[in-house]
Amino acid sequence: MSASELASDRVQVDADRPLYNRLGGLGWLHFLNDGAANYLPGVLPAVLLNLHLHVGLAGTVMAALLIGQALQAFTGWIADRFGGRMFIVMGVLGSNLAGAMIGFAPNLWVLIPVLIVIGISNSLFHPQALAGARALSRGRQGFGLALFLVGGEVGRGLWPLFASLVVAGWGLHYLWLLALPALFSVPLLWNTLPVQPPRHPNATPIAWRRHLGPLSALVGFSSLRALMIFGIVTYLPILWHDRGHSLVDSSALISVLLVVGIIGNVGGGQLSDLFGRKRVVFTAILASTLLLALFMYVTGLAQWLLLGLLGIALFATLPISIVIGQDIFPENRSMGSGIALGVSNGLGAAALMLLGLVASHAGLIEVLWVLVGVGVIACVFSLMLPNTGGPVRH
Repeated sequence: MSASELASDRVQVDADRPLYNRLGGLGWLHFLNDGAANYLPGVLPAVLLNLHLHVGLAGTVMAALLIGQALQAFTGWIADRFGGRMFIVMGVLGSNLAGAMIGFAPNLWVLIPVLIVIGISNSLFHPQALAGARALSRGRQGFGLALFLVGGEVGRGLWPLFASLVVAGWGLHYLWLLALPALFSVPLLWNTLPVQPPRHPNATPIAWRRHLGPLSALVGFSSLRALMIFGIVTYLPILWHDRGHSLVDSSALISVLLVVGIIGNVGGGQLSDLFGRKRVVFTAILASTLLLALFMYVTGLAQWLLLGLLGIALFATLPISIVIGQDIFPENRSMGSGIALGVSNGLGAAALMLLGLVASHAGLIEVLWVLVGVGVIACVFSLMLPNTGGPVRH
């Protein structure tokens, strides 16, 4: 092989290698954004007690936090039209500043608008950040997106525990402390953030009719998976707290589910590159359903072990479904990300309010059994997903 051919191969290898440093910075902002936007379950028992709210309203409170994520399709469309990186910055700052206000809400009618602002800020952050993460991932999109998602999952897992420690030590009013890292990080990372080019006015129009079938299957599956996750993180800590465990112990359940779930995030992306996306999604959601059912029959250490395995299985599907959404909409990948993540999360959040009725009239353990049924239906939807991508051949 000649020197010029060796140089050409080296350039190609570099072009295929993810930009790990910049992905790391973007992942750190994802950690801060998703931490601020999702720590409410860790302190929800304290919030309900402080505002004198019935446990049946837990689903409504969480729905207010999550429903704004349905705007991600719209914010993704806007983000692609304008490009840049401002939506990333606006999102992470909005989530953290609004999150700081949770502890100061004097009643439900003030709390709800604060939570809606957090959800809207979250919807600003994700589409542009996901499209940027895909660009920084270069030739390893499944793996690169999984690495980016790890930041968010660590934040979602650890922030409820951090928030519960703050509340247990100093009270709800001191939750503003959790916003400080974002206020310092955004200026430091500004120059490393990916700048998305604006969508050209004459770019290929979105072929809605061709995308409708695959889109319906993806939204159906992702909404059911979102409902499973939201239902578990909302009602399992309340169930634990009702059984006499402390606020910190109850929030630790969420941390185990979400932090151990990072293995699924990275592993799911890797496995999808090796074995194909649809096969890995079906296997993971089937395992999630079986693990959740088994969780109700065990006690002690086995519960914590099964909770970790459940997190791995549930979150293995997340990076894959986002890549599928981006592939369904090659004309507008930010919008594809927004639909796969945001619209589905918004629909899952809306359905979460129905679980509040189950909790009020049947009981908290019955909520978990309803979620097992949701998992069964999600398995069916996973079989309808399009075969975008496939095993990577080396």
